[in-house]
Amino acid sequence: MTTVLVHGNPEVDAIWRPLVAALADLGTADVFCLSPPGFGAAVPADFTPTMASYADWLVAELEVIHAEHGAIDLVGHDWGAGHVFGALVRRPDLVRTWATDVVGLLHPDYEWHDAAHAWQTPDVGEQVIDALVSMSAAERAAAFAGLGLPDDILAEVAAGVTPAMGQCVLGLYRDAIQPAMAELGRRVLAAELPPGLGIVATADAYVPRRLGEEILDQLGAERVVLDGRGHWWMIEDPQRAAAALIDFWARSR
Repeated sequence: MTTVLVHGNPEVDAIWRPLVAALADLGTADVFCLSPPGFGAAVPADFTPTMASYADWLVAELEVIHAEHGAIDLVGHDWGAGHVFGALVRRPDLVRTWATDVVGLLHPDYEWHDAAHAWQTPDVGEQVIDALVSMSAAERAAAFAGLGLPDDILAEVAAGVTPAMGQCVLGLYRDAIQPAMAELGRRVLAAELPPGLGIVATADAYVPRRLGEEILDQLGAERVVLDGRGHWWMIEDPQRAAAALIDFWARSR
């Protein structure tokens, strides 16, 4: 089987490195890390950073991988989870299984966090992004230090923040103002999806656990609970995450 990992904002694919290594240790080495446009990958000239555009981008990538490598086990994190769900409602046939964190993004009661509200506000969002982009990579690394990322990954994430990323952040978050996420949730719940796994990191402050578990119950999806792990569970506890994913994939065959 082929594993595809999709990260979020403001990230680059370096965040997956510990999990990729842990998967390889357990015998899963056929792994693709896809970087969304603007988030570690170039932005095509005709690309508009909307939810639909990112879903279309992911579908196109999955079509190529599926044609060349067969069945796909798809994993999303942060906005990568949003892109995964956007792709699933379009082309569930490309995916054997899916697994994501922050499933509560799809809940009708979900409210965006404070940083997202700033990005979604005209003028305020531009000022916030301009301030972030104008920093040196070292200054951004210092600003991001509280995220708890290891130094090597922190440096790559800080260096990955570019003007292109900033414009994609503004476009994507403004397109996702509620009720846009709730509407995506309705489409996901109405779709016939392949087997799914919710990754519940109990210390993730970005999306309330209750909202995610309610959506998982409605989807009939499985879940793995990573007690005490936060938003970057794939870095904090890659061995446990890898073992849970591989167990889920084995039971889904």
